[in-house]
Amino acid sequence: MSINLILEALVMLGAIAMGTRAGGVGVGLWGGLGTFVLVFVFREAPGDPPTDAIAIILAVVTTAALMQAAGGIDWMVAVAARVIEKRPKQITFIAPLTAFLFSIGAGTSNIIYPLLPVIYDVSYKNNIRPARPMTVTVVQSGTALAASPVSAAMAAMLTLTYVAPYNLGLGQILAITLPACVIGIVVTALVVNRMWKELDDDPEVQAKIASGQLAPPKAAAAAGESAASKLTYTAGGRNSAITFLLGVVAVVFFGIFPNLRPLIESDTGGEPVGMTTTIVLVMFVIGVIIMFLGKPNVSTVPDQSVFKAGMISAIALLGIAWLTATFISAHQAYIIDTIGATVTQWPFMLALAIFLVAALTTSQSTATRTIVPIGLAAGMSAGLVTGMWAGALGGVYTLPANGTQIAAANFDLTGTTKLGSKLLDHSFFIPMLVLSATTIAAGALIGGLFF
Repeated sequence: MSINLILEALVMLGAIAMGTRAGGVGVGLWGGLGTFVLVFVFREAPGDPPTDAIAIILAVVTTAALMQAAGGIDWMVAVAARVIEKRPKQITFIAPLTAFLFSIGAGTSNIIYPLLPVIYDVSYKNNIRPARPMTVTVVQSGTALAASPVSAAMAAMLTLTYVAPYNLGLGQILAITLPACVIGIVVTALVVNRMWKELDDDPEVQAKIASGQLAPPKAAAAAGESAASKLTYTAGGRNSAITFLLGVVAVVFFGIFPNLRPLIESDTGGEPVGMTTTIVLVMFVIGVIIMFLGKPNVSTVPDQSVFKAGMISAIALLGIAWLTATFISAHQAYIIDTIGATVTQWPFMLALAIFLVAALTTSQSTATRTIVPIGLAAGMSAGLVTGMWAGALGGVYTLPANGTQIAAANFDLTGTTKLGSKLLDHSFFIPMLVLSATTIAAGALIGGLFF
């Protein structure tokens, strides 16, 4: 091991640590600083910036923000809320699975926010501890984006695996991540249903009921309309959401059936148009259709929460991914010889690394571009890496610092959903661990055996 390698590794880790402390776009800026040091101080050749992943993120986020501006998210939430209300006794299973499907379709976990008061309302009125469905619903979004064709994490992953010699395309990735995530959610819901006290046996909840802070569940159920019935949407919102979802379906079909894509002639013969180009163009077309059907105010697109979150992801991804690409390309032989032997002997070390980076950065796309290339460069099977990647992204909920966690705790008027006071004593921690471990195991099994 050379002195340069040690010093450059310290630069990379230091930039990631400082970016994590800064948060948001600071992650990308510190990554860019680290890249500058590697190139200008250590004279390493700059790695390839993640231009394909950023192109996908920009196109998808712009179209999704158009949909949101048109009211499409409102329609998705209203539909999801009605599904949740139909089977109130099974809410610990129905709520997270419904949120999972819509998180996949929208490519963002932002859809969870307006669902949380509905989940609280339905669970409490049916005398079910709200922390159970609320925690599983929140943590599932950590892994759901690994099963979304239009998430920033998938954009980052696809540009790593859909190249030679891996050639693992969108269809194969979804064939691994979708069932693994569903297995993880179901197992987590089963575990969480046995956690904590029932409302009738919880002294804190009963004290609130006795003091008048809370109406008893039966009284609350008889008091009036449900939270779901208060959710409204417009015809334009419905049309824009359906159009966007059809665009997601089109992306999946183009990924699974490459023959549907135009052939581009070259010296080596004809090849289908690449998936990066396909996703970007499909999203642009869908965006134009949404402008006609949903009639959103285009000037409000930059103000949408989906747009802001997507832009932050793109900037963070640019800096961090460029930094790690520069470091890995400079020391690829050493990484293959040393880290390759380690992850070959203990494959789940890679999952742990992805999990920890996700926990520290609270960004699935950053964790993807930081660690996944190391596993692939070390010679690990792309299918195995993909399976473990899906579950390890759940690490974003290790600390109670995410907006969805804070919102869930605030919406739960019983106080059963807690943020804790010692970093790891919050209500989401055990559900997150169960979900991550189960999804990693299921994903590794599916990816390792079949891909």
